[in-house]
Amino acid sequence: MIAAEAVSKSFGPTEVLKDVSLGVRSGEVVSIIGPSGSGKTTLLRCLALLETPSAGRVTMHGKIISDGLNGPEVRRAAARVRPDIGMVFQHFNLWPHMTVLQNIVEAPRLVRKMDKAEATGLAMQLLEKVGLAEKRDAYPARLSGGQQQRVAIARALAMTPQVMFFDEATSALDPELRHEVLRVMRQLAEDGMTMAVVTHEMGFARNVSSRVVFMDQGRIVESGAPASFFDKPQTERAVRFLRQIQD
Repeated sequence: MIAAEAVSKSFGPTEVLKDVSLGVRSGEVVSIIGPSGSGKTTLLRCLALLETPSAGRVTMHGKIISDGLNGPEVRRAAARVRPDIGMVFQHFNLWPHMTVLQNIVEAPRLVRKMDKAEATGLAMQLLEKVGLAEKRDAYPARLSGGQQQRVAIARALAMTPQVMFFDEATSALDPELRHEVLRVMRQLAEDGMTMAVVTHEMGFARNVSSRVVFMDQGRIVESGAPASFFDKPQTERAVRFLRQIQD
């Protein structure tokens, strides 16, 4: 569905991604793991069209939607598919002056041109899905971190995306609140949502993912089925990483 093809990304003299290729197939859940600073978030942001590759390209359904130049044709292709790409960040980024319901209906009405009744109906379905229907009229400041992140997921889903990206969606939460968000993410996976997830949640990576991708120093070091990666890693770097997180 969406792929990075030989993508490199530099910020000034610092090369963060180095010739990275990664495809995400329809219905697949890909967990991207690795030490801090390994390029995981930058890769996700390139796939989500939030960063432009310094080299290489990003394609969706085989069409180029981002490359080092982002000429007019590529920009038009990106504009067409951008609403089909959902992103959930580490921090919730909800609009504080809007209620939960208003946060969710705003983008479908403005971008998808839904009428108010349709957008409201969809928003309520999604709030039911994430277990927060009773919070429709609450403001973000009155919600816990876990609740705010579930609203952020509902807001992303309201655009009816084809693929969802999660960037450390649980890392800003207390341990007991993480379970609320992980439950919603597991349900999305069970429903067949295409997902790429940057995460430190090894239980999610092992038990929910279709595939685990391990990154270090801006490169993909190892990729494979969760059971193979966690039980029989093929590279010394992956062995050391798993040993450190298990100690």
